[in-house]
Amino acid sequence: MVARTRHAAHFARAAELEAQAETISQYAPTLVPGLLQTADYARAVIRTGQPFSSAAEVDEKVAARLGRVRDLNNPTTPQLWMILHEAVLRTPVCGGLVMANQLRHLTALAGTGKLLLQVMPFSAGAHAMAEGSVILMTFAEDPPVAYVESLHSGQLLDDPAIVARCQRSYDVARAVALSPTAPMGLIESAAEEYAHE
Repeated sequence: MVARTRHAAHFARAAELEAQAETISQYAPTLVPGLLQTADYARAVIRTGQPFSSAAEVDEKVAARLGRVRDLNNPTTPQLWMILHEAVLRTPVCGGLVMANQLRHLTALAGTGKLLLQVMPFSAGAHAMAEGSVILMTFAEDPPVAYVESLHSGQLLDDPAIVARCQRSYDVARAVALSPTAPMGLIESAAEEYAHE
């Protein structure tokens, strides 16, 4: 019998590891990461990417995605370090209100002390993470892993040399991105623009 999971088969193990991680670092080139999505944003992303899914299937996928979201006020929640490309802020997903609420949600999360949020500005041009996205996870007693994803597929990487290379690329990108205090104004400004559409 095949084990049933609420997540896509290629992501199921990574979702399990997220729940055990001490730290999660992610670079997101086009969309707000699932861990930071609001319900309306998640629904819009899922509906757009899977237009032939029934309403019940969409509801199930939204619930699974929101089930990954952690209470950042909980001391056992992993520390999050997210780098969002500026395209994440400028790519409208659904209507202006959904985007405004999503961006305001990001700034609220950044105020919890458990999320460091950086933005990779368009002006940075090509950078160390320009060729893909990555989630890096560290654990109390197990070695770190990396998860890379593309359309309808993903791969969990545990080879220490490859994980170390992913970490170095992330670190170089982190050095080029705006400092964690700088993006708040950029995100708030984008939220206001969406709110007035």
